[in-house]
Amino acid sequence: MTELLPRFLQAFIPLFVAIDPIGLAAIFMALGAGVPDTRKRRIARQAVLTGGVVALAFLFLGQGIFAAVGITVGDFQIAGGLILFILAARDLLQPFSAPPADVPEDFGVVPLGMPLIAGPAAIATLLVLAQTVGLAITLAALVVNLLLVALAFAQGERLVRLIGPTGMRAISKIVSLLLAAIAISLIRRGWGA
Repeated sequence: MTELLPRFLQAFIPLFVAIDPIGLAAIFMALGAGVPDTRKRRIARQAVLTGGVVALAFLFLGQGIFAAVGITVGDFQIAGGLILFILAARDLLQPFSAPPADVPEDFGVVPLGMPLIAGPAAIATLLVLAQTVGLAITLAALVVNLLLVALAFAQGERLVRLIGPTGMRAISKIVSLLLAAIAISLIRRGWGA
């Protein structure tokens, strides 16, 4: 039992950094500003479920999928980075005075579930951890991280009440700029892989 905790932490911490539940909550609240609470909860469930299913699929089938279609983790990072960059650029170019763009019905699937929750960094981390600490411990660390994402999404409204609408619009632009930077970083790492 005492040896399980260090192995679990060895899997949990890199996944926590790769998934970043707190950063995801800020992105969720910024991109979902103006969305009714009931729809926001549905989007959050959709995002966590999508992220979990995609992560599990890659955890169990990842190496085989990449080999079958002839892609590398670097290719996957570039594709995820391009999607994030397009979303970030769209939000950055929208003026403050314009009403927020209508959030599509599948917003929880793309971009929240994939590539933000189950993105290239998380998938690559899962594949490496399954090889180093074992499948069961990696799976447990993934489940705990997904629960933390769900909790962070559920508590996002407190952040909005604390900061206010003007602060959220400012944070939205900052988050979009950070998303663009993350996207470029993913593309750069994928290019170098």
